[in-house]
Amino acid sequence: MRRPIKVLLISSAAAGVALFGVACGTQKISVPKSDPPDIHRGAVLFSQRCSGCHTLSYAATNGSAANVRTREITNGPNFDQRCERPITRVLYAIVNGGFSGAIMPQNVVVGQDAVDVANFVAKYAGRKAPHIVGQTPCVAQPIGTLPPASGTTSAK
Repeated sequence: MRRPIKVLLISSAAAGVALFGVACGTQKISVPKSDPPDIHRGAVLFSQRCSGCHTLSYAATNGSAANVRTREITNGPNFDQRCERPITRVLYAIVNGGFSGAIMPQNVVVGQDAVDVANFVAKYAGRKAPHIVGQTPCVAQPIGTLPPASGTTSAK
């Protein structure tokens, strides 16, 4: 192989490796250790299942569009800015594919996983939203509770 081609290939490979190294994120899930384990578990699940479409810095995700002009149809809400309370509303969205049912898959997490994600989102969403005069900040709004799981089945 001729020297200029060899140099070009080696340079391209080195640039590719450097670009790959820079592209790897260093952001980590930032849920305090003092939170219950289910909240941290919800953050991990949110990071794994929801990061492609939603932004929530506490789960180290950046899937929302930063610019409305360049957004894609799959860009979901930025939960750093959007308050999601009460928890029943979050669980409803998880089970039903958001509120329009058009883009978000239904049951992206199920069972206890869905409850853990809903707890995490309800607790941490909206914490970085700007304060609007006359509007109650998200952290001051009640999270609410989920009704107990019904394990009953109809007997024949």
